[in-house]
Amino acid sequence: MPAARRHPSPSPASAHDLYARPAVRALSASRIRELVNEGIGNPDVLAFWVGEPDEPTPEFIRTAGIAALEANDTFYTHNLGIPALRETLAAYLTRLHRPTGADNIAVTSAGVNALMLASQLLLEPGDRVVEVTPLWPNLVEIPRILSAQVQCVPLRFAAGSGWTLDLDELLAALTPDTKVLYVNSPNNPTGWTLDRAAQQAILEHCRRHGIWIFADDAYERLYFGASQNRCAPSFLDIADVRDRLVSANTFSKSWLMTGWRLGWLAVPETLSADLGKLIEYNTSCAPGFVQQAGVVAVKEGEPVIARTVERFRAARDYLVAELNGIPGVQAALPAGAMYAFLRVEGVADSLAFCKRLVREAGLGLAPGSAFGPEGEGYLRWCFASSQPRLAEGVRRLRAALGR
Repeated sequence: MPAARRHPSPSPASAHDLYARPAVRALSASRIRELVNEGIGNPDVLAFWVGEPDEPTPEFIRTAGIAALEANDTFYTHNLGIPALRETLAAYLTRLHRPTGADNIAVTSAGVNALMLASQLLLEPGDRVVEVTPLWPNLVEIPRILSAQVQCVPLRFAAGSGWTLDLDELLAALTPDTKVLYVNSPNNPTGWTLDRAAQQAILEHCRRHGIWIFADDAYERLYFGASQNRCAPSFLDIADVRDRLVSANTFSKSWLMTGWRLGWLAVPETLSADLGKLIEYNTSCAPGFVQQAGVVAVKEGEPVIARTVERFRAARDYLVAELNGIPGVQAALPAGAMYAFLRVEGVADSLAFCKRLVREAGLGLAPGSAFGPEGEGYLRWCFASSQPRLAEGVRRLRAALGR
C-alpha cells in the first residue's frame, strides 16, 4: 500500500503578509477620534467636537420605532428600502425640489453608508475625483479606499467675506478625464453654501464633459438664508432626471436621529438595480423598524426641522459674536450646517492645540487639520447646543488663551 502523500504545512505568514492592502493602510486616521480619546469618559470635558445635536430624537419618532418593534418588524426588508419609506422620501423630494419617483430612492444604513455605496457605484481604481475642501474626512477618504485619485479645490477665508469658492479654479480642475465631483453644501466644517449661479455653471460644465456630480446634502435643511422651500440651494432644483447626479442624505441632522443610522440616495432610475446589489453585499437592508420611524419623521417632522433651524440660528449668532469678541479669534457667520470654523492667532498645529484645550481647559473642539490641510490653524465648534453650554465653552476658551 503506497504511503499517504504528505502535504507541506503552510508556512507562517511573514509580517508583510499580515497588513491590509496599501490603499487602506494609506488612509488617514481620524484626528477627531484621536482627540475624543483624550477626553472620553471625563465628565469635566465640555464637548463640542462631534456633529451631533444635544437633543434626543423627538418622542413621536421614538414612539413609531417602538411600535414597529412591538409589531415584530424585526425581519429583513427589501434591499432598496420598504415601499412606504421610498414613497415618502420621493414625495418629500418632489415637494422640496423636483418630481421624484420611488424608483429614484434607495434607503441606506446611515448617510455615511450612502456616501460609500454611491462611491462604489461610480468609481473604478484610478478614477479622478475632485472635491471642494476643507471637508468632512470620511468623504475625502472614501474615494481613496476605492483607489481613486483625489484632487482638492480649496475654499478660502477672508475677514469680512468668510469662506468663498473660486469658481474658475474649480471649473479648471474639472477636466474631461474627471469622473466625479464631490460637493458638500452646506459644508462641514465651514458652513459655506454653494449659490444658485455657481450651481448652474457647475452643472452645465459637468454636462459638457460627462462628469458625475455627487452632492452630499446632509445639511440642506439646516440653512439660515432666505429660501422659498426652507432648504439650501440644491442641484436637485435645477438638474434633469437624466443628468449625472447622485444626492446623498441622512436622517441624523434634520430629524435629530444620529444613533438610528438611516439615510438615503436619490439616483437616476437606471442605477437602482445595481445599487440594490451593492446594498445586498454591504448591509442587505436597513432595519425595518428604523425605516418605519423614518416614515413618521418625514411625514410629521416639519415642525421639528423649523424649530431646530431657529434654535441653531440663535446659537450660531450668539457663538460667532462671542468668538469674534475674543482678541486674536476670527469666525465667519456660516450660511448653513451647525458649525463655527474659527481661526486662532498663533495656532499652527490645531491637533496639538485641541489636545491642550482638553487637558487644561476641559474644552473639546475638533482640530481643523482633520478636514484637510486647508483647515490647519482652524478649530471646528459644533453649536448645536444650549446657550448656557456655549457660554461656558467660550469662557473656557478665553481662559485658555489668557484673553
